[in-house]
Parts: sequence; C-alpha cells; structure tokens
Amino acid sequence: MKIAVVGATGLVGGEILKVLEERNFPVTELIPVASERSVGKQITFKGKQVTIVSFEDAIAAKPAIAIFSAGGSTSLKLAPLFAEAGITVVDNSSAWRMDPTKKLVVPEINAHTLTLEDKIIANPNCSTIQMVVVLDPLHKKYGVKRVVVSTYQSVTGTGKAAVDQLFSERSGDYSNPKVYPHPIDLNVLPHIDVFLDNGYTKEEMKMVNETKKIMGDDTIQVTATTVRIPTIGGHSEAVNIEFENDYEVGDVVKILEEAEGVIVQDDPKNYLYPMPLTAHGKDEVFVGRIRRDESQPNTLNLWIVADNLRKGAATNAVQIAEYLAENNLV
Repeated sequence: MKIAVVGATGLVGGEILKVLEERNFPVTELIPVASERSVGKQITFKGKQVTIVSFEDAIAAKPAIAIFSAGGSTSLKLAPLFAEAGITVVDNSSAWRMDPTKKLVVPEINAHTLTLEDKIIANPNCSTIQMVVVLDPLHKKYGVKRVVVSTYQSVTGTGKAAVDQLFSERSGDYSNPKVYPHPIDLNVLPHIDVFLDNGYTKEEMKMVNETKKIMGDDTIQVTATTVRIPTIGGHSEAVNIEFENDYEVGDVVKILEEAEGVIVQDDPKNYLYPMPLTAHGKDEVFVGRIRRDESQPNTLNLWIVADNLRKGAATNAVQIAEYLAENNLV
C-alpha cells in the first residue's frame, strides 16, 4: 500500500514515520511530501533513504492514503486535491475538524462510522483525544453530564521552535526568536492558541466542541482552561466529571482497566500516577488519581496523561489508516 506523509519533515511528520515503522503498517511505498525548499532532500524510513517530493508528484503517484501534518492552510488547499484524485486523506490540522461534512475520528470511539465515501477524515486536537478516550467508556456506563478540565501541555505541541526556545532559555540564552509572548522556562502560560471574543482560547473551545462531536452527544457540557508548561514528553489533564448517575470508584477503575488504549496507573501510596516523563514515546493514554469529588454528588476527579505527538497526533492518525486498510475502505 502506497502511503504519502504530507509535512514529513516536521515534528509530527517525523513521529508519523516512526509510528508507521514501529507498528509495521503495510507500506509498499512511502511518499514523503514537504515544502518546496525540502523537495529533493532525503529522509530515512525503515533504514532506507527516501526522496521528498512535491505534492503534485505525490498525487500523481496515487497513494491509497495521505496522512497530513502540514498546518491548516496547507490542508485546506491540498487535501481536496488529493481527495479529488481518489486518495483518502487523514488530516492532523484543525482545518476540517468542525466541518459538518467530515468525520472527526478517535478509532477507539467512532472509527465504525467511516465509509468508502469519507475522503477527508479529521484527526482531533491532541488534548481532546486523550480526554475522550477516557470519557467515552465512562459515558456509556454513567452518562457524562459536565466536564471541567485544566490542561498542562508540553511545548512539543507548539513545534520545534518552541522546544528550541525552552532549551535556549534553560541555558541562559534569551536572544533567539520567541514562539511564546513570555519566557516558558520556569514559567507557566495560561494561553494556548489565540484568544477569542468570549475570553476563551481557540484551544479551549476545540476541547469543548470536538468532545461533543467525537462522542456524538451535544448535551455534554465542557469547560476548559488550557495551559502551556515547560515540559516535553506529553500533555497532562486534571479532569472533573459530573455524571447523570452515581458510581463506585472501584467500578470506574475496572471500566478503565478494560478500556481499549487506556492504562491505569493509580497507586498513590507507592507514588504511582501518570507523568509526561513516563508517557513519553508510548501510544496509550494513562489515567490515575481516580477519586470521588466530595464536594458534589455523582462527580469524579482523575488525571490523564498521553504523549501528544503519539496518541495525540501521529498514532491516532496511523490508527485511522490501519482501520481503513483492515476494513477495505481504501
């Protein structure tokens, strides 16, 4: 199966290549695509050098699937051109997520909705993905009524330049171009993406709107505060969930232990709980600090961590591609 990776030289693009290789996706030919200045350069895939091509050449090569991680404007421009050529696009940008004609997919939850007609499939926001993987099995059992989430998000979510800013500042060099409006080392920024007229950021509203779309339930109320912290390795989330029905904590733990793609790490007496350091490089979503909210009925607190470049982006996109291939949808 021919696979194109659009944005192959970026942080997420590189992770997509790594995930394709690690998961032994049946790639017969890899077609890496990047900006014009990168065309003709080479990347390594499965120990071999592969030449980066233009998007025109990629379309002409007729891959079965094109996984995009090249930004929203590029996706808006190029994804329809690939789709018109009969190529199924899995897009990692925000360009198509809230388009009512496009599916927004987390495979553990709603891959079954995909059909042969879906030629542009949206990959959700990283912070949304890890939250809904935990929410969905609990929603099926208890009915999620309201979610209050605060995130602690890695600089890798912003890209290579943000990682460079962090480590430059850590070495005492503040002269490099800044990605953030303030220093990030030894600091916390309650600001991810642009601020909107309602006082929330775009990242916060992504979590609100995407959660409802992925879980197929507009009655779920979500409020979010998204925060950038000076870590790499993964995003963390403190999540407070109000259910329609009451629960037993032990039953919640059992449900999550049996949930696809979830690993429970919840032994606080032995200091076991999810952390970016231990989630780094992993494909699963880790959950811990599972406890009853004693301030109001039917409400639960928990802590969720996942590698934002893996399950939050590359792995989820590759899992969508795997589902398409396994179910003869390409």
